[in-house]
Amino acid sequence: MRLEAITWERLGDLLAERLLDLTPADGSPWPRVAVDGAPAARPGDLAALVAEALRPRGRSALVVGTQGFLRPASLRLEHGHQDVEAYYDGWFDTGALWREVFGPLEPGGDGRVLPDLRDPATDRATRSPYVQLPPKGVLLLHGPLLLHHWFPFDLTVHVRLSPAALRRRTPESEQWTLPAYERYEDETAPADSADVLVRADDPRHPAWNG
Repeated sequence: MRLEAITWERLGDLLAERLLDLTPADGSPWPRVAVDGAPAARPGDLAALVAEALRPRGRSALVVGTQGFLRPASLRLEHGHQDVEAYYDGWFDTGALWREVFGPLEPGGDGRVLPDLRDPATDRATRSPYVQLPPKGVLLLHGPLLLHHWFPFDLTVHVRLSPAALRRRTPESEQWTLPAYERYEDETAPADSADVLVRADDPRHPAWNG
């Protein structure tokens, strides 16, 4: 696969332009976009850039991070603080994401999305108000391991780090999560399955194939 060097700002602009012409296949008036990547790849930064690039183009966007939809600590840490299986399949409240984020954006939905559910630091409900996303407004959901949950995305972007870069840029306290990303590569192959691939081994000089 041939990748082209690009700046982050230019990448945000190109993705925003692509989204202007994106029509969901299921008839929903709200395009739903995944910005997938390990925390060390900083997918949330790219999601924010795309949202910023959409504004002057007259398109609303809502950035939602899966970190705001963690399951309660009593559930996700039931088997310990460093259980790889739980991290891979049980840390994020996919039911709440379906109910509060994707459900309102289905055809016939009301467009009222809950931007977060639980504060990851306090493990308490955030009680954030719902956000009304207007028709043609774009959902930008960012977080790790997104592409193996069968969410109804209309465009998927994978921000990839090589195994060496992922290990280098992951804090020591989170190194235990690395086997989950190895499994993700083996089972989901996100670099191959995503619509857009971004290589971010050098955070100053990304490359992409879109």
